Amino acid sequence: MKQNTFYLLAGITGLVEVGLFWLSVDLHNPLIITAGFIMGVGLLYVARLMITDVAEDERSRLITQKAGFRTLEVFWVIFFAVSLGTAVIGFSTPLGIPRPRGFPREFPRDQPYLGYFGILQMVLLCCIAFLYIAFRVYYARKYGEWDTDEE
Repeated sequence: MKQNTFYLLAGITGLVEVGLFWLSVDLHNPLIITAGFIMGVGLLYVARLMITDVAEDERSRLITQKAGFRTLEVFWVIFFAVSLGTAVIGFSTPLGIPRPRGFPREFPRDQPYLGYFGILQMVLLCCIAFLYIAFRVYYARKYGEWDTDEE
């Protein structure tokens, strides 16, 4: 499989995941998106192994390794801090600390409701992709991945 075909497959898989997510919210069944996401990641992993036109050398592997490590290093601190904040908000109500006006609002059970913390975690997970790309560009410039070796 060519690399562009893999990207097309990844885009289609992403659209299917969005549909499964909406179906899961509409049916109030988190198992649909959970199983669908795991199967989608598995499909993309197998498809990535079948790409034939990727040229990878030691330098590109080093850049990928450093960018991935730095992304996790930065993101776990951000994600942990946000999780601590959400735990404080979650535990503050039963202990008698008044909630801010209008937070959280009550929604009817017959309408889809994602929840504030679910949306926040999805935004953070999208941010991890951008953080990885930023580190990838930084290390590619630092180690010269885009330099040409031709003389």
